Amino acid sequence: KHEMGEWVRTAGKWYSNEDDTGIQTGQDARFYSISADLDKDFDNEGKDLIIQYTVKHEQKLDCGGAYIKLLPGGFDKKEFGGDTDYSIMFGPDICGTGTRRTHAIFAYKGKNLLTKKEIRTETDQLSHLYTFIVHPDNTYEAQIDQKTVESGSLYDDWDFLPPKKIKDPEQSKPADWVDDAKIPDPEAAKPDGWDDIPEQIPDPEAEKPEDWDDEDDGEWEPPLIDNPEYQGEWEAPMIDNPDYQGPWVHPEIDNPDYFYDDAVYHVCNPCQAVGFELWQVKSGTIFDDIIITDSLEEAEEFAEETWAARKDDEKAMFDKIEEEKRAAEEEARKQREAEAAAAAEEEEDEDADDFDEDDDAEL
Repeated sequence: KHEMGEWVRTAGKWYSNEDDTGIQTGQDARFYSISADLDKDFDNEGKDLIIQYTVKHEQKLDCGGAYIKLLPGGFDKKEFGGDTDYSIMFGPDICGTGTRRTHAIFAYKGKNLLTKKEIRTETDQLSHLYTFIVHPDNTYEAQIDQKTVESGSLYDDWDFLPPKKIKDPEQSKPADWVDDAKIPDPEAAKPDGWDDIPEQIPDPEAEKPEDWDDEDDGEWEPPLIDNPEYQGEWEAPMIDNPDYQGPWVHPEIDNPDYFYDDAVYHVCNPCQAVGFELWQVKSGTIFDDIIITDSLEEAEEFAEETWAARKDDEKAMFDKIEEEKRAAEEEARKQREAEAAAAAEEEEDEDADDFDEDDDAEL
């Protein structure tokens, strides 16, 4: 079993209220696992499903996940990990500059379905509010900081349903199918003397060096240059192929495995727990303000009471800390330059003293 990281209860280094704490990943290069039961079983049949929480990458996350999972019950919380079945997974995933996305994954009929959209994510060091809304009309909306970043149809943006048509497995491209649009002209003939033109010729402007000695240097030959009249290997010109049949299109048939599900949105049947199961190279992410609800109004009110009420004070404190950090770094830089200048001046004085002593010795 992998060594698990410890969670820390903290408001972080910049905040609006020091007593308003979240849970933070506390050790570098660790797996993390934590879960809790919902207040009551949640079934989203015929209702909206809203997942909402805040994420703050204080450490400026370089590689790791920050996504939340909504789970059915019946699992061992002590063994909660990557193999534990979940209903839906949502939230940021960052690794270098190549992976910077917000995941939205549905567990459906034994498969984990990733969205075909590239949902952006935030990468700075402030708290951001992530909201995922699934509607009973099989549409969705992903929000960051109360602004929509993606929306659409579950059918269009996830592969819930198999294709209605598939390529006929009984059909294959005929061996004699002609799909070459052009062919060499069979009536064309290579012009007389084509092959008699050499690729290179002696440079007509080259002159034998004056100091060239035939007895010592051998018979002088001018260097070769590309022949401007050389036309390369002869190829017959291309003409339209009279037997061309066009690209072969694989015939399709009705997919015998096709089915339609008018309730792919219904992922909580029911959901009973929520949790974080992730890996981080550099720890320090803080999670807070988690709400699972079927009321968009409730989610929005909760966001106003928490994230929205704190964000300005948090940013002001962050900006102050950053400004103090920059000022300290600038002061340290000036100090280093002053010390270097003083050391250089002292070295010059010592060299001057040594020079004076040498002059006195000669006298």
